[in-house]
Amino acid sequence: MTPAHDFHEDIAAIGRSPTIPTLLETIVLATGMGFTAVARVTDTRWVTCQAVDHINFGLKPGDELDVESTLCHEVRNYGEEIVINDVHSDPHYVDHHCPAQYDFRSYISVPILRADGSFFGTLCAIDPTPRVLKQDRILAMFRLFARMIGEILDNDEALSQSRAALTQERALAEQQEQFIAILAHDLRNPVNALTAGLRMIERRINDPQATELVGLMRASVNRMALLIENLLDQARKRSGGGIVIERRANTDLGASLAQIIAELQAVAPDQQIVADIDLPGTVNCDAPRISQLFSNLLANAVTHGPEGTPIQVSAKVLGGTFTLAVTNGGAKIPDDMLPTLFEPFHRGGDRPSREGLGLGLFIASEIAKGHGGTLSVTSTDNETVFTFQMPNAALV
Repeated sequence: MTPAHDFHEDIAAIGRSPTIPTLLETIVLATGMGFTAVARVTDTRWVTCQAVDHINFGLKPGDELDVESTLCHEVRNYGEEIVINDVHSDPHYVDHHCPAQYDFRSYISVPILRADGSFFGTLCAIDPTPRVLKQDRILAMFRLFARMIGEILDNDEALSQSRAALTQERALAEQQEQFIAILAHDLRNPVNALTAGLRMIERRINDPQATELVGLMRASVNRMALLIENLLDQARKRSGGGIVIERRANTDLGASLAQIIAELQAVAPDQQIVADIDLPGTVNCDAPRISQLFSNLLANAVTHGPEGTPIQVSAKVLGGTFTLAVTNGGAKIPDDMLPTLFEPFHRGGDRPSREGLGLGLFIASEIAKGHGGTLSVTSTDNETVFTFQMPNAALV
């Protein structure tokens, strides 16, 4: 008997099953056989995968026998079961070398097949005393257990493949997220350079048409910067960092919202935006983040709202609650899209986004949560309304 140097995965697959030891113990109890095992059998190897040994036969998982010295070798070659009640009275095996070599009187071996029909090994048992094994119930039990072991092996292989595929997908997703984060981070510098350059040009030109063109270009650069921030926020969220919210008392939030409207209006001059911004007091919030939330909602409305139907914007504080709403016309958002509307990278086929990644609403929702507020949507056949609400509690 020599320890195995390969077949480790076959032994491990059998060992991972909590059911197979129970099957082997059941065989011992039902037949009185002193040793039973699951053996991996090839044309050159006989390897113990699992065993129950009450007669000190001495085989443990990984131990081997000379395959040509075993009857399991014949089971593999001929694909037939071997059942012996008593070697001394069996006409076929009374003079066989195997019983004499391993000192057994009774023996049974049933092939274990995989789903594809390939031969794995045998479910076998031996005992030094005669046993009545040639019974329908005994044979039915061995065949059933052998089939169950084959199914366990198939299921284990399928599970291992699924786990490997999942690990690969996770690694790929992590690489993609790292790439997106690095890309977004590295894009900041050229975008900042463009912004600074456009401001310098704007201060030095007097031509009204050129000034208008620079304004449009600056609005586009601002949109690029917003998309970059969305990508970075998504990367932070996925890495567990979350979106950082720094609430302060702001008296100029209305001006920030008006600036965003002006920038988007420059990008979409044919899309009318009607604003009702009434914020004469203080709003306790992270103003840049609220501006980002609003820009995402307004950009979404510009993208999906039909031309000729004004986009309605409302921002006010009533009863200690800050409310920001953006309303656009157009087709109703399908009901099956609503549950995933604020999830990243989810876009419906009948509401395609010209923006690209589908991060805007997700980032807006995360900003709302970071402020202890909510972002909700209602959609009818005539209009869609996104509403952000948060308590405008005084800062401590």
